[in-house]
Amino acid sequence: MRGVTVTEPLIRIGEVARDAGVSVRAVRYYEEQGLLFPRRSASGQRLYRPDTITLVRFIQQMYAAGLTSSRIAELLPCWDAGHTDPGQRAMLRAERERIQAKVDDLRAALDRLDEVIAITDTHP
Repeated sequence: MRGVTVTEPLIRIGEVARDAGVSVRAVRYYEEQGLLFPRRSASGQRLYRPDTITLVRFIQQMYAAGLTSSRIAELLPCWDAGHTDPGQRAMLRAERERIQAKVDDLRAALDRLDEVIAITDTHP
């Protein structure tokens, strides 16, 4: 409708945490680290856009991959804007290479465990 401003529904911190699979404490920590910027209700409650759930999942994945909160903060403009400058692209590629090396190491460890399991399965 022309001339009508539609406001998106906002959700509370508990819903963000539940739907993203993290604790409320984790969501607050992400806010303290400058990774999330909630709005506040008149009574001071944190209110988030629904797409914050996806962002929190992304943040969780990046922490699991070994990125620091400051590095994640550097990534967020790329996430938000959908484009990067040459420095950001270099940083993204470096992080990807680091994560790939970690994946390769984990794959090698998994292969070794499979070998041990195969040997021990034949000797009960």
